[in-house]
Order: sequence, then structure tokens, then C-alpha cells
Amino acid sequence: MGFFATWLVTSIATAAAIAFVPGIEAVGGSYMGPIMCALVLALVNAIIKPIAEVLSLPITILTLGVFCLVINAFMLEIAGSLSVDLFGSGISIDSFGSAIIGSIVISLATMVIGPIVGDDE
Repeated sequence: MGFFATWLVTSIATAAAIAFVPGIEAVGGSYMGPIMCALVLALVNAIIKPIAEVLSLPITILTLGVFCLVINAFMLEIAGSLSVDLFGSGISIDSFGSAIIGSIVISLATMVIGPIVGDDE
């Protein structure tokens, strides 16, 4: 998938998290919030997430990979805050529990929608 297709899929997945997870709300519009958050989430996942995964490798091994949910939730929290601060639109997350559930919803929605939108190269 190209960048724009990935951005589209992540935007739809973020909109699904806003719709289904209590405690996650769109800021700056119901369309622009997920779009801007998806853009920042892609940047955060490309830059910060690999560093966080390497630093948390021992605890991830101890928890048999469950700590990856915490890392994904933390990346979603960072992306939500940065998108609102930089663009004035994004998502607002009330609690860390909402962020964990939201990251699960985004992962599942991306897993379902990605193959539908993606192009085989």
C-alpha cells in the first residue's frame, strides 16, 4: 500500500475508534480529527515507536508480548496530543484505558480494511 492508502485506512480506523470507544473524541471536526491524527500517528509510529520497542524489549519478553498493547496505547496518546497541538484537530483521549481499547480497535480495523483498500504489487 502506498502512503495515501495507508493514511486513508488509518483515518477510517481512527474514526471507528472514535465511534466505538467511550473516552475518545474528535477535536476540530469529525472528519479532520481522524485525518490529522492518522497523519501524526504514522509519523509517531515511524520515529518514536521503534525506539520504545527496543527500550521495552525486556518487559515485553517478560509479559510475552502483552506490553506491546501498552506501547501502542502510548503512541496513540502521543499522536492525539501532537495532532491537536500542531494542527488544532485530532483526538482527545480521556484515560489510558480508553487509549488501550482504542489502539486495539485501530489495529483490528486496519487489519480488516487494509486488504480491501490495498493494492497488490
